Amino acid sequence: MTTFGGRLREAMRRCGPICVGIDPHSALLASWGLDDDVDGLARFAEVCVEAFAGVAAVVKPQVAFFEASGSGGIAVLERTIAGLRASGTLVLADAKRGDIGSTMAAYARAWLGDGPLGSDAVTVSPYLGFGALAPVLEQAEANHRGVFVLAATSNPEGARLQRVTTADGRTIAQTMVDEAAACNTGDEFGSVGVVVGATLAEAPDLSALNGPVLMPGVGAQGGGADSIRELVPAASLGAVLPNVSREILKAGPSVSALRARLRELTDEFAFLQD
Repeated sequence: MTTFGGRLREAMRRCGPICVGIDPHSALLASWGLDDDVDGLARFAEVCVEAFAGVAAVVKPQVAFFEASGSGGIAVLERTIAGLRASGTLVLADAKRGDIGSTMAAYARAWLGDGPLGSDAVTVSPYLGFGALAPVLEQAEANHRGVFVLAATSNPEGARLQRVTTADGRTIAQTMVDEAAACNTGDEFGSVGVVVGATLAEAPDLSALNGPVLMPGVGAQGGGADSIRELVPAASLGAVLPNVSREILKAGPSVSALRARLRELTDEFAFLQD
């Protein structure tokens, strides 16, 4: 089976670099004329699957918005993942899991296994120590899935930890990028990526990563093509996945309008594939 990195590269060539987020928060549901309940969540997700399946390189459901509705919301998430993957669309579960030992192994089975939540990739937090991610990294390699490691997030609180300089002179964020890079051996595009905020003042050095860079914060949060150009050296731009959620979703609930906004943003970020 082709690695996640290989499948991602092909999806980006075919569909463009945009990672579309599915973030069904209350205000967005209301703007679509939907109730903030399981039925509204289900309708929202169905429209997103119809709009983005087969036309987006990656679709990223934000797990928390489904978990908030309990078992009914999880059932909607399972159907959403299944519908997207059945179309051949890569699914990145934005779960941000991070724990140790058997608990992390259980998270790995849940999100990167063959169960109902099994996705093509998952976001994880390394801030219990990068070594604690071993179960999810092993599961990803065994099942040809991907992992995106939080490295440099754009929330103000994150900088107090992530920009601390360690004894070897690197920031903690840079250490996380370097640890992820060490997982991407060989010449093929790697399956272990990092998350770097598109609204940061500066980013870690990504030159040795040889894997994908998910950049949230594009659109409603103020990030865009110019901020990505400033943060990422030219040689690494081809690895960038701009993560866009509200900027696309606010065009709904029309499927055609959602697709049109995605096409506009794909054109705006075409320079990433030059």
